[in-house]
Amino acid sequence: MRFTRRTFTAYMVFVAAVAAQQNGDTRKRPDVPYVPTSPEAVEAMLKLAGVQKSDTVYDLGCGDGRIVVSAAKNFGAHAVGIDIDPVRLQEARDNVKRAGVESLVKIVDGDLFTADIHDATVVTLFLLTSVNQKLRPKLLADLKPGTRIVSNTFDMGDWKPEKELGVENAADSDYFSRKLYLWVVPAKR
Repeated sequence: MRFTRRTFTAYMVFVAAVAAQQNGDTRKRPDVPYVPTSPEAVEAMLKLAGVQKSDTVYDLGCGDGRIVVSAAKNFGAHAVGIDIDPVRLQEARDNVKRAGVESLVKIVDGDLFTADIHDATVVTLFLLTSVNQKLRPKLLADLKPGTRIVSNTFDMGDWKPEKELGVENAADSDYFSRKLYLWVVPAKR
Protein backbone atom coordinates (compact mmCIF):
# COMPACT_ATOMS: atom_id res chain seq x y z
CA MET A 1 0.00 0.00 0.00
CA ARG A 2 1.34 3.42 -0.96
CA PHE A 3 0.82 6.24 1.55
CA THR A 4 0.38 9.81 0.45
CA ARG A 5 2.03 12.47 2.61
CA ARG A 6 -1.34 13.40 4.10
CA THR A 7 -2.34 9.81 4.82
CA PHE A 8 1.02 9.24 6.49
CA THR A 9 0.60 12.44 8.54
CA ALA A 10 -2.90 11.39 9.66
CA TYR A 11 -1.57 7.95 10.57
CA MET A 12 1.27 9.46 12.63
CA VAL A 13 -1.19 11.73 14.48
CA PHE A 14 -3.25 8.66 15.34
CA VAL A 15 -0.18 6.75 16.56
CA ALA A 16 0.92 9.72 18.68
CA ALA A 17 -2.56 10.01 20.22
CA VAL A 18 -2.58 6.32 21.15
CA ALA A 19 0.92 6.58 22.63
CA ALA A 20 -0.02 9.65 24.67
CA GLN A 21 -3.10 7.90 26.03
CA GLN A 22 -1.01 4.93 27.06
CA ASN A 23 1.41 7.29 28.83
CA GLY A 24 -1.40 8.74 30.95
CA ASP A 25 -1.71 12.07 29.12
CA THR A 26 -5.21 13.30 29.99
CA ARG A 27 -5.26 16.34 27.68
CA LYS A 28 -8.20 16.26 25.25
CA ARG A 29 -7.25 14.93 21.84
CA PRO A 30 -8.01 16.77 18.61
CA ASP A 31 -11.34 15.74 17.08
CA VAL A 32 -9.70 15.33 13.67
CA PRO A 33 -6.17 14.58 12.47
CA TYR A 34 -4.14 17.54 11.26
CA VAL A 35 -4.18 17.88 7.50
CA PRO A 36 -3.08 21.30 6.22
CA THR A 37 -5.38 23.31 3.96
CA SER A 38 -3.81 23.80 0.55
CA PRO A 39 -2.65 27.34 -0.29
CA GLU A 40 -5.24 27.49 -3.10
CA ALA A 41 -8.02 26.50 -0.69
CA VAL A 42 -6.92 29.05 1.94
CA GLU A 43 -7.26 31.87 -0.60
CA ALA A 44 -10.51 30.47 -2.03
CA MET A 45 -12.08 30.03 1.44
CA LEU A 46 -11.39 33.62 2.43
CA LYS A 47 -12.64 34.93 -0.94
CA LEU A 48 -15.77 32.75 -0.76
CA ALA A 49 -16.52 34.26 2.66
CA GLY A 50 -15.96 37.75 1.24
CA VAL A 51 -13.44 38.57 3.96
CA GLN A 52 -12.75 42.29 4.38
CA LYS A 53 -10.67 44.42 6.70
CA SER A 54 -13.70 44.92 8.95
CA ASP A 55 -14.10 41.16 9.57
CA THR A 56 -13.01 39.01 12.48
CA VAL A 57 -12.13 35.55 11.18
CA TYR A 58 -12.13 32.57 13.54
CA ASP A 59 -10.47 29.35 12.39
CA LEU A 60 -11.70 26.45 14.53
CA GLY A 61 -8.95 23.84 14.58
CA CYS A 62 -6.44 26.32 13.17
CA GLY A 63 -3.53 23.91 12.82
CA ASP A 64 -0.43 25.84 11.79
CA GLY A 65 -2.38 29.10 11.50
CA ARG A 66 -2.20 29.50 7.74
CA ILE A 67 -5.81 30.69 7.38
CA VAL A 68 -5.64 33.32 10.13
CA VAL A 69 -2.26 34.51 8.87
CA SER A 70 -3.66 34.90 5.35
CA ALA A 71 -6.81 36.66 6.62
CA ALA A 72 -4.62 39.23 8.37
CA LYS A 73 -1.81 39.56 5.85
CA ASN A 74 -3.83 39.49 2.62
CA PHE A 75 -7.18 40.97 3.73
CA GLY A 76 -6.25 43.11 6.76
CA ALA A 77 -8.81 41.30 8.93
CA HIS A 78 -8.48 40.52 12.61
CA ALA A 79 -8.31 36.77 13.17
CA VAL A 80 -8.39 34.20 15.95
CA GLY A 81 -7.09 30.66 15.60
CA ILE A 82 -8.28 28.05 18.08
CA ASP A 83 -6.65 24.64 18.54
CA ILE A 84 -5.86 22.16 21.31
CA ASP A 85 -2.76 20.52 19.88
CA PRO A 86 0.34 22.04 21.56
CA VAL A 87 2.52 21.33 18.52
CA ARG A 88 0.10 23.06 16.14
CA LEU A 89 -0.37 25.98 18.56
CA GLN A 90 3.38 26.61 18.61
CA GLU A 91 3.59 26.35 14.81
CA ALA A 92 0.69 28.80 14.49
CA ARG A 93 2.27 31.29 16.89
CA ASP A 94 5.59 31.00 15.04
CA ASN A 95 3.86 31.53 11.68
CA VAL A 96 1.98 34.58 13.00
CA LYS A 97 5.24 36.09 14.22
CA ARG A 98 7.11 35.21 11.02
CA ALA A 99 4.35 36.90 8.95
CA GLY A 100 4.47 40.01 11.15
CA VAL A 101 0.73 39.98 11.89
CA GLU A 102 0.84 39.72 15.71
CA SER A 103 -1.26 42.89 16.05
CA LEU A 104 -4.09 41.30 14.03
CA VAL A 105 -3.97 37.62 14.99
CA LYS A 106 -4.49 35.82 18.28
CA ILE A 107 -3.85 32.09 18.71
CA VAL A 108 -5.90 30.46 21.48
CA ASP A 109 -5.34 27.13 23.23
CA GLY A 110 -8.92 25.94 23.43
CA ASP A 111 -11.57 23.40 22.55
CA LEU A 112 -13.62 24.43 19.53
CA PHE A 113 -16.79 23.14 21.23
CA THR A 114 -16.43 25.42 24.26
CA ALA A 115 -14.50 28.39 22.86
CA ASP A 116 -15.99 31.87 22.90
CA ILE A 117 -16.66 32.60 19.22
CA HIS A 118 -19.37 35.26 19.48
CA ASP A 119 -17.16 38.01 17.98
CA ALA A 120 -16.65 36.13 14.71
CA THR A 121 -18.03 37.51 11.46
CA VAL A 122 -16.42 34.65 9.52
CA VAL A 123 -15.71 31.09 10.74
CA THR A 124 -13.51 28.67 8.81
CA LEU A 125 -13.51 24.90 9.30
CA PHE A 126 -11.56 21.91 8.03
CA LEU A 127 -12.99 19.22 10.26
CA LEU A 128 -15.21 16.25 9.31
CA THR A 129 -18.90 16.21 8.40
CA SER A 130 -19.69 14.49 11.72
CA VAL A 131 -17.73 17.12 13.68
CA ASN A 132 -19.34 19.95 11.68
CA GLN A 133 -22.77 18.53 12.54
CA LYS A 134 -21.86 18.29 16.21
CA LEU A 135 -20.57 21.89 16.11
CA ARG A 136 -23.59 23.25 14.21
CA PRO A 137 -25.82 23.95 17.28
CA LYS A 138 -23.00 26.02 18.82
CA LEU A 139 -22.46 27.94 15.60
CA LEU A 140 -26.16 28.76 15.31
CA ALA A 141 -26.48 29.67 19.00
CA ASP A 142 -23.27 31.71 19.41
CA LEU A 143 -22.87 33.50 16.09
CA LYS A 144 -24.70 36.63 15.00
CA PRO A 145 -27.06 36.45 12.01
CA GLY A 146 -25.11 37.13 8.82
CA THR A 147 -21.92 35.44 10.04
CA ARG A 148 -20.35 33.46 7.20
CA ILE A 149 -19.14 29.90 7.75
CA VAL A 150 -16.83 28.25 5.22
CA SER A 151 -15.84 24.60 5.37
CA ASN A 152 -13.06 22.91 3.45
CA THR A 153 -14.07 19.52 1.98
CA PHE A 154 -16.78 18.58 4.52
CA ASP A 155 -20.42 19.66 4.57
CA MET A 156 -22.94 19.86 7.44
CA GLY A 157 -25.29 17.06 6.51
CA ASP A 158 -28.84 18.30 6.04
CA TRP A 159 -27.93 22.01 6.42
CA LYS A 160 -27.58 22.87 2.76
CA PRO A 161 -24.89 25.42 1.90
CA GLU A 162 -25.71 28.71 0.20
CA LYS A 163 -22.77 28.17 -2.13
CA GLU A 164 -20.41 25.36 -3.11
CA LEU A 165 -17.16 26.05 -4.87
CA GLY A 166 -14.56 23.88 -6.55
CA VAL A 167 -10.98 24.92 -5.81
CA GLU A 168 -8.91 25.97 -8.81
CA ASN A 169 -5.52 24.26 -9.24
CA ALA A 170 -6.28 21.55 -6.67
CA ALA A 171 -4.01 18.56 -7.24
CA ASP A 172 -5.85 15.83 -9.15
CA SER A 173 -4.70 13.17 -6.69
CA ASP A 174 -5.67 15.20 -3.63
CA TYR A 175 -9.13 14.50 -2.19
CA PHE A 176 -8.86 17.29 0.35
CA SER A 177 -9.11 21.02 -0.38
CA ARG A 178 -11.02 20.48 -3.62
CA LYS A 179 -14.50 21.59 -2.58
CA LEU A 180 -15.64 24.41 -0.29
CA TYR A 181 -19.01 25.14 1.29
CA LEU A 182 -20.49 28.45 2.48
CA TRP A 183 -23.34 28.96 4.95
CA VAL A 184 -24.68 32.20 6.40
CA VAL A 185 -26.10 32.17 9.93
CA PRO A 186 -29.81 32.96 9.60
CA ALA A 187 -31.79 35.49 11.63
CA LYS A 188 -32.78 34.23 15.09
CA ARG A 189 -36.39 33.09 15.36
